[in-house]
Amino acid sequence: MEREKRAICTEINKPKTELRFRQTQLDLLLILLLPPPSKLLHNSIIAACILFFFDPFSGKPPSYRSIAIMHIAEMVAFGKRLKERQLEEWQGYYINYKQMKKRVKQYAQQIELGTLDRRHVLKDFSRMLDNQIEKIVLFLLEQQGVLASRIAKLGEEQDAVQPEPELQKIAKLREDYRAVGQDLLKLFSFVEINAIGLRKILKKFDKRFGYRFTDYYVKTRANHPYSQLQQVFKHVGFGAVVGALSRNLHDLQDRHGSYLSIYDQPTLPLQDPVIDSIRAAVDRLTNSTNFLNFLGQHALIMQEELPAHTDEPIDDQKYHFMSLILNLANTFLYMVNTYIIVPTADDYSESLGAAPTVCGIVIGAMAVAQVFSSVYFSAWSNKSYFRPLIFSSITLFLGNALYALAYDLNSIWILLLGRLCCGLGSARAVNRRYISDCVPLKIRLQASAGFVSASALGMACGPALAGLLQINFKIYKITFNQDTLPGWVMAAGWLMYLIWLSFSFKEPSHDIEENHKPRKSNAESSALEKGQKQPLLVSSENKADEEAPEDCDGSEEAPQESRKPANSIGSAYRLLTPSVKVQLLIYFMLKYAMEILLSESSVITTYYFSWSTSTVAIFLACLGLTVLPVNIVVGNYISNMFEDRQILLASEIMVFIGIICSFNLFFPYSEPQYICSGLLMFVSAEVLEGVNLSLLSRVMSSRLSRGTYNGGLLSTEAGTIARVIADATITLAGYVGVSRLLNITLLPSLFICIASILATFYTYNSLY
Repeated sequence: MEREKRAICTEINKPKTELRFRQTQLDLLLILLLPPPSKLLHNSIIAACILFFFDPFSGKPPSYRSIAIMHIAEMVAFGKRLKERQLEEWQGYYINYKQMKKRVKQYAQQIELGTLDRRHVLKDFSRMLDNQIEKIVLFLLEQQGVLASRIAKLGEEQDAVQPEPELQKIAKLREDYRAVGQDLLKLFSFVEINAIGLRKILKKFDKRFGYRFTDYYVKTRANHPYSQLQQVFKHVGFGAVVGALSRNLHDLQDRHGSYLSIYDQPTLPLQDPVIDSIRAAVDRLTNSTNFLNFLGQHALIMQEELPAHTDEPIDDQKYHFMSLILNLANTFLYMVNTYIIVPTADDYSESLGAAPTVCGIVIGAMAVAQVFSSVYFSAWSNKSYFRPLIFSSITLFLGNALYALAYDLNSIWILLLGRLCCGLGSARAVNRRYISDCVPLKIRLQASAGFVSASALGMACGPALAGLLQINFKIYKITFNQDTLPGWVMAAGWLMYLIWLSFSFKEPSHDIEENHKPRKSNAESSALEKGQKQPLLVSSENKADEEAPEDCDGSEEAPQESRKPANSIGSAYRLLTPSVKVQLLIYFMLKYAMEILLSESSVITTYYFSWSTSTVAIFLACLGLTVLPVNIVVGNYISNMFEDRQILLASEIMVFIGIICSFNLFFPYSEPQYICSGLLMFVSAEVLEGVNLSLLSRVMSSRLSRGTYNGGLLSTEAGTIARVIADATITLAGYVGVSRLLNITLLPSLFICIASILATFYTYNSLY
């Protein structure tokens, strides 16, 4: 019990005087509740104890049900989930995550008592890691040898049937080779689970002691001549086994008299389900997906941390390719729709009798509506994907038509109404949710990268398209010019998309939770379908295999009750740790700074440099075109050289420098100053966005990866609110005068940027 009390006190991280008070409360509670110690009461004890503690961030006592369920969820060990993924026949050869976690806790206690120094801890823990890795690698080599021996024997059988090939024997050989492939998949899963366990325990050690032990350990072991880490993290030796399987299966195929081997056609990979599964497993283990991972996290479409069971079938028909293309097309068109009016919004406002700075309200009206549309589209996607996309297309068609007609009706209110309708049609939550829930895991990274790429391309194409629409004519008293053509072009685009969508989209089945949970028995599944919930107290028979209380870890979550999605804004907010809140603040800051730069660009450049609409469009298009190259450099190179939190802090500082350089203070404002400072601010914000969302996907609860109130929705809301405030700031600052607009709008960006940098320093050690 003493260890339980210490674990809970450490979890809360309260000051010493407050801990003494909490300790007294806990002692009294245990006296009242405890018969002889029993695992049966473990969950109820923790649930009751939590009720005596105040939320360390709000100072108010949370509600019984929410706080009890949340903290019990967080205290179930990652080791249990790791164990569930292990193959029973290989149990003794996996990393002993539970034992190593206990040892880390013992180190912390011994250092606190002064019975052990830190140098001894580093030496002892390094030796323990070496032994664990050696056990894994020796077993891995043994299994590789078994597979190689089986392939060699099959090769002898294959040579024996070559002179007189029989279809029955050929079919049997193919099945035998595929059986070897299935066992190879199990070995890939073995390696991946151990690699995840190693990363987790190294991260836990760094977090507990504040060291950069992981860097030291990997650098000293990875490139050593006797390195065993290469076997675990680089899967050395697997290539030969995969190559032998692929070549022999290729030779056994009916090639209709072809004399070409697999080596003569490197661009035509072998089409076989087992080889496809192996190729997907290899992709998960190699560094070749670093850029795709980076883009996937940029879209906040998260992957499962633990690999799926190898015996689970991979259904290639689980999604409809054309439906995925339609979702990406919706993303692209919406981003074009957002930015196509930016170069001409000030001129359009003036033509309707308003001030040019009203362009802030015109541009921001779409974001205002998106604050609300993101919520109902996210909820709607729980039941359907097709109907929300239909509604989105119709709403955007009407919104763009109203935007274009406002010129001839001479009404700024119709202009704003049109933009509000466009914002109400924002289906980005549906696009993101479709990829997360309906795209098979093996291509989800590519789909996520496509989502980010479509957004970036739309952002660049919008202003570029506006620059091309510099014509003026009338048809039946309807004016077509640089102000109205963006509306008419987008209305036509959404109408064509609506027709394409109606004929080509295929509504997927909504058994979505299966993608996120381990397989359950039929009884458990039926209970969940009927809405039954797992009780807070469970019988000792059902929990006989629970891990001991001291294995609980505040950074880890349970696979069942705790992994249910947040079902309300309140429950989602309670899952926001300080690290998550800081990441959302950073996201707010970068979106605010980018919106100020983009939305006021036409007004600023016209006032200071007399730029034409085409020149503004070219400038904005060039900014948009930097998105993908920047992400490629960061995803492939910078993220491999530095920690994400280091890149995060450096990017924030660069955004800060870009804002400082944008002010018009002592010298005459020049085009090089505006272009260079704007480019620095935009590129730094793009780098910051990718790394920020990458960290956000790791530090937030897994409960925020699904459901209506998910992490994607929260980040979208933070960014959308930032855009709304930024656009409103531009319009309000316009009343002071265009000459002061630049400095006044940059001041809030500066203060928010400073606040985000300070907040990053505050949570720096928790960003892993």
